[in-house]
Amino acid sequence: MLLMQYRITLPTDYDMTVVRTRVATTGHLLDAYPGLGVKAFLIREKGVDGATANEYAPFYLWADSAGAASFLWSGVGFTAIVRDFGRPAVQTWVGGTSHGAGDPTAARYAVRSTRALATDVDVVAAAAAADATSAAAVQDPGVLLAAYGIDPQGWELVTFTLHTERPAQVPADAAVFQVLHVAAPEHRDLPQRVDTRMPAAR
Repeated sequence: MLLMQYRITLPTDYDMTVVRTRVATTGHLLDAYPGLGVKAFLIREKGVDGATANEYAPFYLWADSAGAASFLWSGVGFTAIVRDFGRPAVQTWVGGTSHGAGDPTAARYAVRSTRALATDVDVVAAAAAADATSAAAVQDPGVLLAAYGIDPQGWELVTFTLHTERPAQVPADAAVFQVLHVAAPEHRDLPQRVDTRMPAAR
């Protein structure tokens, strides 16, 4: 699994109905996209939920890297973003696990939190803790999906949750997004555990 997000900062006076219309018109095109676990079409509006700027910030959970490659490099998908907004930086994390407790397409809010992992942190333990937190999060009836990933270049941990309504409490280091649409063609194929695929060293 790969987690991916690009955050496009828009002018303060930008009419966000343009983005809302864009998603309403084209979001369904990814509802059956091969290799895509989840795409949450996200926005932030200045002055709402602590946002200091307007943003269009889609978040992806890819069930396989070939699906992500097709979206980015085939000339269909990401090309429309580059054409309309310029080429944004695409943050990418190697996914750990995703836990679900309902239909992710019913989400209305998303929360993303990132944390730098200090050089003395055991990354295996950090991943296991993030997995346990995600599994516990979906016990809340308002949480539809919880996932985590780690960027092994900058050693940044990201956690991502989808909610039916705005959560009452949000961590100080987290960003709250409005969800305009969720495409989730292969969300059931996202990994729920990290397997050991080689024998332990002796």
